[in-house]
Amino acid sequence: MHKPRTLFDNFMLFVKGLAMGAANKVPGVSGGIVAFVTGFYEELIYSLQHVNGKAFKLLLNGRFKSFFRYVNGTFLILIFSGSVFSYFSVSLVLDYFLTHYELFVWSAFFGMILGSIVYIGRQFNDWSTKNIIGIVLGISLGVGISFMNPAKENDNLLFVFFCGIVGVTGMTLPGLSGSFILILLGNYVLLLVDSVNMLYRTILDVFEGDFSFLTDVVRLHYLKIIGSFTAGSAFGLVVTSQILGYVLKRWHQLVTAVIIGFISGSLGTVWPWKETVYKRVDGVYVYDTAGHKIIENYHRYIPDFGRKETWLAFGFVILGIIIVLGLDYYGKQRKKGK
Repeated sequence: MHKPRTLFDNFMLFVKGLAMGAANKVPGVSGGIVAFVTGFYEELIYSLQHVNGKAFKLLLNGRFKSFFRYVNGTFLILIFSGSVFSYFSVSLVLDYFLTHYELFVWSAFFGMILGSIVYIGRQFNDWSTKNIIGIVLGISLGVGISFMNPAKENDNLLFVFFCGIVGVTGMTLPGLSGSFILILLGNYVLLLVDSVNMLYRTILDVFEGDFSFLTDVVRLHYLKIIGSFTAGSAFGLVVTSQILGYVLKRWHQLVTAVIIGFISGSLGTVWPWKETVYKRVDGVYVYDTAGHKIIENYHRYIPDFGRKETWLAFGFVILGIIIVLGLDYYGKQRKKGK
């Protein structure tokens, strides 16, 4: 897991972090799938698993180099710096394309998830009764989550902390979209739009030497929310990685079976042909602080095969499949080259 990496390898880790961060922000898409398909999922889980008592003991004793090596620090920094950077770069570009070319973006995502199923399925070779049950269970959970109705927004800090724990699972569980879970919990806009915007404004104010936000009750409330959400996310990452690291070592094939099923079941969430249902109060649309309508859920339908747009969308589905399988092929060729 700790093999020496070239400068190019480190750059590619950062790029993979960008892709994972962008995927995590899109409702219905799982950053964990990016980690799984691009080949760093297990290293991510095992590296996070090392953020434990021994790591903190090394840190408290001032053994910083040993701590850094123990937690696979270079890897974690590159992945998470890429993920954070994507929120202010790649995800903004993605937001633009989702606004103007929604059908084609969802089609590409749909194709990438289909390709992911093929990719993971190739590595799966144990079709025992136990693993088939795992696949069925995964499909059932994925489908069930896809069609749940969202709750109302809740800014209670304990609930926000819980949202952080649940929302971050999209990074550690392929097929489970943390953003979509936040929509179901009613807090997607509050946590990933409004609070992030307030944090961004606060960072700009600090760099400009303006600390007037310290007397702004509304701003401070949002900063408390983003702080609680971040703490919950960090806690969730460490805890879920400990659990997943344990089960991956002992029941690797069964976990893979459940993941295959879960990703298959989540296809309903990213089905390209759907209409966005926006939140209304007394018949009037509700907007977030950025001026966007708040998403409540999706209404899915069968495409019209008589329209050119439908066939173009199918082209993007195929493109998505090619991207994933192409990454797989590229990775195998690089291994052969070494």
